Amino acid sequence: MRRIDTLTGDLFALLPRAAEKAPGSQNYCAEVAHLVSEALASAGVDRIEVAARMTRLSGRDVSKDMLYGYTAESRDAYNLPFYLAPVLEAACETHILTHWLAEKRGGQLLVGKAALDAEIGKLERARDEAGKRIRQLKHVMGELE
Repeated sequence: MRRIDTLTGDLFALLPRAAEKAPGSQNYCAEVAHLVSEALASAGVDRIEVAARMTRLSGRDVSKDMLYGYTAESRDAYNLPFYLAPVLEAACETHILTHWLAEKRGGQLLVGKAALDAEIGKLERARDEAGKRIRQLKHVMGELE
């Protein structure tokens, strides 16, 4: 008789899920403004320096006033343009917007050591599956002799 496991939690509850698709549920203007504020706050330099870095990286003029506008939740018509998201992240040395976007789409971002750990795990699973298949084939070969 099989017992019901009451100690292990729901493993599928940990799976990332995409954002709801109800009308009006994906207005992210205020959320993006807040994330830009967090990125700028964690940059370790002032907004003038972040703007200068973004200007150098993008080849387009980015001013500190533009950064203030991108962080203002009340100015939803002046959100950070998508093409500047990776530039802001590079200038602030963060992945906050990319993590957020992956989460909203039901995914997960792995960077650096976490990405390497995931790749190692994938390769180890492939190795284990290959070993299992090899054992099965050897067993079949033994029966044919």
